[in-house]
Amino acid sequence: MSLFRKKSLSALLASAADSEKGLKRTLGATNLVALGIGAIIGAGLFVRTAAAAGQAAGPAVTISFIIAAIGCAFAGLCYAEFAAMIPIAGSAYAYSYVTMGELIAWIIGWALIMEYALGAATVSIAWSEYLNTLLGGRIPYEWSHSPFESFTDSNGVLHQGIINAPALVILLLLTLLLIKGTQESAMVNAIIVFIKVAIVLIFIAVGWQFIDPANHTPYLIPAGTPEFKDQAGKTIADYSGVFKHGWGGVLGGAAIVFFAFIGFDAVSTAAQEAKNPARDMPIGILGSLAVCTVLYILFGHVLTGVAPWTDFVDPVKGREASVAYAISEYMHGYQWLSTAVTIAILAGFSSVILVMLMGQSRIFFTMSNDGLIPKVFGDLHPKFKTPYKANWILFVFVGLFAAFVPGHVAGDLTSFGTLFAFVLVSAGVWLMRKSEPNTKRPFRTPWVPFVPIMGVLVCSAMIFALDAQTLEVAIIWMVVGIVVYFLYGRKNSKLNDPGHTPGEILPKKSDFEG
Repeated sequence: MSLFRKKSLSALLASAADSEKGLKRTLGATNLVALGIGAIIGAGLFVRTAAAAGQAAGPAVTISFIIAAIGCAFAGLCYAEFAAMIPIAGSAYAYSYVTMGELIAWIIGWALIMEYALGAATVSIAWSEYLNTLLGGRIPYEWSHSPFESFTDSNGVLHQGIINAPALVILLLLTLLLIKGTQESAMVNAIIVFIKVAIVLIFIAVGWQFIDPANHTPYLIPAGTPEFKDQAGKTIADYSGVFKHGWGGVLGGAAIVFFAFIGFDAVSTAAQEAKNPARDMPIGILGSLAVCTVLYILFGHVLTGVAPWTDFVDPVKGREASVAYAISEYMHGYQWLSTAVTIAILAGFSSVILVMLMGQSRIFFTMSNDGLIPKVFGDLHPKFKTPYKANWILFVFVGLFAAFVPGHVAGDLTSFGTLFAFVLVSAGVWLMRKSEPNTKRPFRTPWVPFVPIMGVLVCSAMIFALDAQTLEVAIIWMVVGIVVYFLYGRKNSKLNDPGHTPGEILPKKSDFEG
């Protein structure tokens, strides 16, 4: 049995067309755009903007956003072609199965667990922290932190974490929502997206009148800018490096804000639930990316215009407190907006968790149908037609991590899983053009092979830019995944069964029309 045996395109389409065994098609283009925005706009907008401005780009962080968006667009165009051509749950995993074979598909499916499952756990921990901030610290430390965390207060009393209960609660609520139905989840997500986008727009509109043109001059951090030190004399910002000032700094800023765009790929996991995937999937993927790019550029312009970029050199001001700091320091009379921003961050976290849990359960659903993981992950609820058992298993796995493990442990593993998927999807489009040149493509990635090659190069560069510890943990995770594949997946793959020979059933054209 070849390790690189491929699942035929006709078999995937036949699976997607089976309305009895498949997921319900309830999502339109607007729902998909909202899902994308829900996954993209999290705390990254409020955190990465100030960090990139203070560490590398200065006011030119707006240009950094444009460069990062172009990098994401390369992968986004490739995702759009696959999602329209192969309207099935599973995203990069399903695409890799067709283009590169079973082993590569398994590896990417295993890597996506880092993006979605660990990502959901990490974001739920951050959600807990922001909720406690909004409530003025009323949640006891013991019940909002991992047992591996502790701190000593001003009275010398040691507080030891027991369980992160708020993180567990938000995961439970969103899991129940996902089990109830995709349409209901999309509706709640749309409401959340409306709230957080409205608050972002209010900040842009109100903050615009407080912009001081002097804060945008010079626009690039000039060469020779002295380093910044804290009160203890420790250097907290050094601008001597190539990617720390000038146009190099703009590129360095792009690397920082790139991760604020991660999430648009989650739209592709809902392809099997789109009413008209050939039309709606490209709109959902590229539309959400376009909307968020515009918001990011405007937000960056206002933030660096209201407060000078040098204010964000401070690690505190340049991270979670950046927007609240700018409002309280320079936008007098608008303290209520600072509270609204915290609510927007909470809303952003909620929708990110929702879409990540949804994306991971759909990948489990597809892998289960292929026989690579146990059948239980593919069982659909008899009434709601959602993979409810996969949702519950995912809740237990993610919940244990969120409740008992510190948030920083996941680190950049989420980014590794995402970028790895981007690389394989970009390469897959080019390979599919060669192996299946006559297949109908409702949406075609332009400028092939230039766009796929750039997608591979840009995303590979981002992977190598991750810190060594993250790469080591990622490699260990992938080795464990390969062991699981040989012990279970390869033996139970449906490609072993002659009764499941790919390509026997061709879908009707009407199955993919609204």
